[in-house]
Amino acid sequence: MHELDFELDRDFIELNQLLKLVGICDSGGAGKAIVASGAVLVDGAQELRKTCKIHAGQVVQIDDIVIHVHAAE
Repeated sequence: MHELDFELDRDFIELNQLLKLVGICDSGGAGKAIVASGAVLVDGAQELRKTCKIHAGQVVQIDDIVIHVHAAE
């Protein structure tokens, strides 16, 4: 299991953009394709909405990568 921390500097980030910013994919479009494939879990539940709003405190998982989203201080 590979764990990443992402510092959120706004109210939310769209799921496909989060995947791009942490380096899981090269573009937002590639992020949308990953989400559409059903491979992404948000707080333990499958998420198929490509632009789902991810807020501080949520956990995103894809394969063996876990992303912990934290609020910027």
